[in-house]
Amino acid sequence: MKRRDILKSASAFAALGTLPGAALAQQEEVGPFGPPMPPGDFGFETVAGIAQDLASATYVPPGSTLRGAFKDLNYDQYRAIRFRKDRDPWVGNPDFGLDLLPPGLIFWEQVYINIVNNGRVQKMTFSPDYFDIDPALFPNGTETPDVGDMSWSGFRLRAPLNRPDVMDEVAVFQGASYFRAVARGTLYGLSARGLAIGTGTAEGEEFPVFKEFWIHTPQPGATGVKVHAILDSRSIAGAFEFIIRPGAETLIRTRAALFPRRAVTSLGIAPLTSMYWFGPGDRNDIDDFRPAVHDSDGLQMVTGTDTRLWRALNNPAKLQVSAFQDNNPHGFGLTQRERRFDEYQDTEAHYERRPSAWIQPRGDWGRGSVNLIEIPVENEFNDNIVSFWQPREPLEPGKRHEFDYDLTFAALPPDSAPIARILATRSGMSVNDPKGKRSYVIEFDATIFDGFEPVPVIEASAGSISGTHIIRMPLENRLRLAFQFAPEGATLSDLSAKLTNDQGFNLSEVWLSRWTEG
Repeated sequence: MKRRDILKSASAFAALGTLPGAALAQQEEVGPFGPPMPPGDFGFETVAGIAQDLASATYVPPGSTLRGAFKDLNYDQYRAIRFRKDRDPWVGNPDFGLDLLPPGLIFWEQVYINIVNNGRVQKMTFSPDYFDIDPALFPNGTETPDVGDMSWSGFRLRAPLNRPDVMDEVAVFQGASYFRAVARGTLYGLSARGLAIGTGTAEGEEFPVFKEFWIHTPQPGATGVKVHAILDSRSIAGAFEFIIRPGAETLIRTRAALFPRRAVTSLGIAPLTSMYWFGPGDRNDIDDFRPAVHDSDGLQMVTGTDTRLWRALNNPAKLQVSAFQDNNPHGFGLTQRERRFDEYQDTEAHYERRPSAWIQPRGDWGRGSVNLIEIPVENEFNDNIVSFWQPREPLEPGKRHEFDYDLTFAALPPDSAPIARILATRSGMSVNDPKGKRSYVIEFDATIFDGFEPVPVIEASAGSISGTHIIRMPLENRLRLAFQFAPEGATLSDLSAKLTNDQGFNLSEVWLSRWTEG
C-alpha cells in the first residue's frame, strides 16, 4: 500500500482448502447480523433477508473500537502491520489466497468477516496474532492483549495473475463500500463502490458501508471466488454478491438487492471513482515535468440504441455534474485509453498501466442517466471523478430493487465494434486569436478511413465553431480532427464531434467535452 493510496482513500470518505482445524475450533458459527446457518442453506437470499430486516430497523451508524497498538496509527505504523501468510484461511490453496486486513489509520469502521465452507458459516474473530508488527515503529510496544474483537477493516484476494509461482493481489475490499481490482499486467488505479448516494448534490454525500462479508472457500481448480456482503447506510440497506474471476480481464459478476429506508432520489448504481488532474487537453497553470497525470482519461458509454460515446474528462475550476440520459444502457465505464509510457513519463506511478473499468448491465435497467461528477483538484492524491447509473424513478421504501451487472477491470473495455476510437484529446490557446478562441485537436484511430475522407460534424451548445479541418498522420495510423471554439460570452459550453460518411452514418465514436470559463 502506497502513501498515495491512503491519501486517496481518506479524500474519498471526505468527497482450495478449508480452515485449519485449530482455527475452526476457535470460530463462532454466527455473524453479528444473522443466526447460525445450517450446512448447505447459505446463499444470496440469506443475505437479502438480513438486508431486508436491517432496512426495517432503525439505522445504527458504524462504530469504532480501536485499541492498543491499533489506535492512533500514522501511515508508516499502519504499513508495518502485515498479515501472516500462515494464517491465511486457505493456506495451501494454489489458486487463491486471502489476507484479512487490520483496522487502524482511516479504516476505523467495524467490518465482520466470515468464511463459508460447503454452506457452513465460520466467523473470523479478530486477533493481533494474525499479524506481524514491526516493533521498530512502535516505541510504546506492540503487545495488545486487551484489544478484544475489534473486527477487521476488509480483505484482500490473491491469485497467480501474472506468474504461476506468485500470488499477486487481485482485489481488495476496504473502506466504506470501496473495492478495487486489477487485471493481468495492470496496477491498482480507479475504485468501484457498492453504492453512491447524494454524490455531487447540495445536501452532501452519504457513504454506505459494507458491514459484513461472507467469503466462500473456492473448490479445487475453481476459477473464481464468491463473496456475499451486507451494505448499510442511513438511507438504504442492501445485499451484494460478487463472483470474482481474475485474468487478462478480471470479471466481477455483481448482484445487488436494495431495500430503501426512505425514498432515494439521488442514487448511484455501479459507481466508479477515479482521479484526473491534467492531460494534454488542459494544462493551464500546471507546473509539472509530466505531460499527463490521471488514472482515467474518459467516460466511455454504449447507449441503449448502440451509440458509442466518449466523454473526455476535465479538472474543472468548479464542480461539474453531467447527466447522459438513456434507456437500458448497454455499458459504461471510466477508461484509461492512452497506454503509452511517453504520454506520462512517470516511472513510479506508471499511469499507462492503470486499468479501465467497464459496467455491463444484465437485464433491463429502464430509464435513467449515466452521471459524471468532476471535482476540482490541485494534485494527484485526491480522487475527483465519479460515474454511475442513476435511475429516473426514486427507489421507494418497502420494496426490493435488484440490479445485476458485470464489472470488468482490464486495460481497455471489451468492445470490438468496427468504428474509429478516440485516442487523445488536445486543447490549448488559439495561436491566431489567443484572447477569443481555443484550439481543439481530437485524434482518432485511422484504420477504417483508408481510401476516403470522412465528414466531420461538430456542435457546441453555446459559442461558435470555426476552422474545421482534418489531418492524416500515416506513420502513427491516426487521424486528427482540429477546430477552433469561440465562447462568445458563454461561461459553459458542451461540445460534440464525430466523423461520418457522406450519407451521415457514424464512422467514429461521438466525442464529448465540456468547456467552462476559468
